[in-house]
Amino acid sequence: MDRAIYVAMTGAIQTVKAQTANSHNIANAHTIGFRAELLNNQQREVVGAGLPSRVNALAVEPGARNWDDSMGAYEATGRDLDVALREDAWLAVQAPDGSEAYTKAGDLRLDANGLLRTAAGHFVLGDGGPIAIPPNTQISIGGDGTVSMVPQGSGPETMASIARIRTVSATSEQLDRGLDGLMRAREGVELPAASGTVMYSGTLETSNANLPEAMVNMISLARQFEMQVKVMRTAEENERASASLLRVSGQ
Repeated sequence: MDRAIYVAMTGAIQTVKAQTANSHNIANAHTIGFRAELLNNQQREVVGAGLPSRVNALAVEPGARNWDDSMGAYEATGRDLDVALREDAWLAVQAPDGSEAYTKAGDLRLDANGLLRTAAGHFVLGDGGPIAIPPNTQISIGGDGTVSMVPQGSGPETMASIARIRTVSATSEQLDRGLDGLMRAREGVELPAASGTVMYSGTLETSNANLPEAMVNMISLARQFEMQVKVMRTAEENERASASLLRVSGQ
């Protein structure tokens, strides 16, 4: 009886965690460049005194290496500062802690100081650090990440290159996902600079979260949680019935 309650209880706890990750995917179904968290479970024996009769239902925590590396769809926007990256290419940005991190979110903006940022507010990095763009009348981003501009008050013939956006080539096996949603190189891994045509201007990569599938998962997880709670209640009722029978037989 105790074993049934334990398995159902640990399973219910992990189902709640899985539901949290699934809800996060639903909330980011329209976030540019988002990579969905995967929902995986595994069994693990409880180590300790006594017989090895307890197995914990453990959900693999969303995070570092538990994300979907498939591509989202390309969506044309026609906006000069929107870029979609090649499948193996990642945009280098400055994380809140000052370290270098990587993202697929190519919806770029200029802040009040002329610094190039992602829509989430992260500085876009070039070879010399965050990219600053002087006042201009036109900006374009080339396929290799070269940023060109026409200075304010000048004609289109004065367009010149001012920086190159840093991009790296990486596979999912080389990256860990942080709690802030940014990717970082795994310990001991050095990522090479991406070469050739690494991005497409006027285009964005949408989230790879599958909204219909996530909605089905939400319903399935809710039913699974209800079943696990029911198992705990049934086990408790059976325990009370057994105790009552023992009392009657002892009289």
